[in-house]
Order: sequence, then C-alpha cells, then structure tokens
Amino acid sequence: MRGRFSLLLIPALLMAGGADAQTLRERWAARMTKGQQSPAGAQTFAYGADTLQTLDYWRGKGAKPPLLVFVHGGGWKRGSKDNATGAAKVDHYTGLGYAFASINYRLVPAATVEDQAQDVADAVAFLRGKAGTLGFDPDRIVLMGHSAGAHLAALVGTDMRYFAKAGLSPDAVRGVIPLDGAAYDVPRQMQEGGRFMAGTYEQAFGTDPARQRALSPTLQAARPNAPAFLILHVDRADGTAQSEGLAAALRAGGTPVEVHALEGRGLRGHMQINRSMGDPDYAGTAIVDAWLKRVFTQ
Repeated sequence: MRGRFSLLLIPALLMAGGADAQTLRERWAARMTKGQQSPAGAQTFAYGADTLQTLDYWRGKGAKPPLLVFVHGGGWKRGSKDNATGAAKVDHYTGLGYAFASINYRLVPAATVEDQAQDVADAVAFLRGKAGTLGFDPDRIVLMGHSAGAHLAALVGTDMRYFAKAGLSPDAVRGVIPLDGAAYDVPRQMQEGGRFMAGTYEQAFGTDPARQRALSPTLQAARPNAPAFLILHVDRADGTAQSEGLAAALRAGGTPVEVHALEGRGLRGHMQINRSMGDPDYAGTAIVDAWLKRVFTQ
C-alpha cells in the first residue's frame, strides 16, 4: 500500500501548484517519518524552560565515549526528537561505542530561527555541563542535523554568536555533519528554490535581506567556525548547489570540509538519507563512520 501511495503522490506533487504543492510535500514528509519512533532506553532532560527545550540521551559503551548530537528537520515549523532520528542511528552509533542525543527545539512561528539556533547551542552547553554525570567525553562532540536541522547545525557551527551566548567556544564540538540541508545561503535559496517551499522559507526567514544573510551559514563561514565539517547531500538541484556553496565558503575561510554526494533523487532521496543513516547497507553510513573515527581520535 505504501508503494502505491508513493506512486500516486509523486505525480500529484509534480502537477500541483503553490500552496497545494507545498501541502502535498508536507504530507509526504510526515508520512515518510511516521512510525519511526526512537529506540527505547533514552534518558530525557529539559535544557530550558519551554516544553520543547528537551532532549533524549542514550549512554555509550565504555569510559567517556564521544557524543553525537542530532538535530531534527521539519521545515523549521514541525518535527520532533521522538520520530526524526530514523530507525538505525541510535543502535548503530551506540553500538560503535558512542553516546547519542536527539534534541527538540522551539518551532516557527512561535519562535524564530534565531531562537532555534540558540536552542541547539544551549542543548550542547547543557550536555557538556552534565558530561560527568552522563558519562561521555565533553571534548569529543559532533553535531549532526537533517534538512532544517542541517541548516541549524551549520548555522551554529559557523556563526559563533550562538555558542558564545551559551558560554561555549568554537571548539565546543569537534565537527558538524549537515545531512541534505538547504538554505545554507538563504537569499539564494529563496530565489532559486522554486514555489513549492516559498511559503516555508518566507515564514522562517522573513523578507529582510539583512536577516536572511545573517541566517545563512555560507555567508557566516569566515573563521572562527567549528573545527571540521562533513556535508552530505543527495541528487536535488538546490541541495547540491547549497551544499557545494557552503563547502566552498568554508574552504575559503580555512575550515576543513568534506562533501559527498549520495544516491537518491528529490524528496524521496531527501528523506532516505535521514531514514537510512546508520544502516550498514547504506553508503552514507560508512562515510560518516570513517569521518567520525578520524575526528574523534584527533
């Protein structure tokens, strides 16, 4: 039934226009993540006063393991730590001996994208402050995000104002892994991203060009930044261009970065990279595993 639904929905996405197309895309995204509940065994903590300022934490094996922190997607206006990690990440990364955390953050329109980036930084600060109790190494943390979460992770990793406000230095994380994000360059994304997501981008980033530039990781990529980036994308025109643009800006600023293109097209590929990351049969898993091993042992 899922396959039949998918085949029917894809032509509808192509034929629909404006708000109708955006609604169909959002329904598709919700269906693709439905039922992907995070594995059991998490400890849940509040890192702020808002009900959405919470995170789940899974303890790693051994003494003082590294920590991987995941930031969910959802167009800056939806999504949850409870169903956004995909089926494989927690078991895979804890199986490698890492601790794992998945964070919630406040959502647009009740909060701003600036608030969301600060939530990500504050969650990292909270985790670092509890490292002794939770049993991980606070000096070996990597931030990973998907879709809108990739944008937020990249923004926090390039614009050090968020870390500074949280009492953190640029090396508070060892690196950042954005998974098939967009809006790394917000003005370009809004010009070239097409009408399907135009309403979502305007709701998130507004119409003020100065604010759009300030929320663009590509335009904030001069040092200081997080120490290293691993940027992954699938075959989407905007995601590819945005990923390559961010990588070029980071390299120009002297920040080490790797970029890898993975199989998968369009929205299906966009969802696949998140659902399958951590699956040993997925090509992206080996790329991330090798990169994490390097940055965690440096």
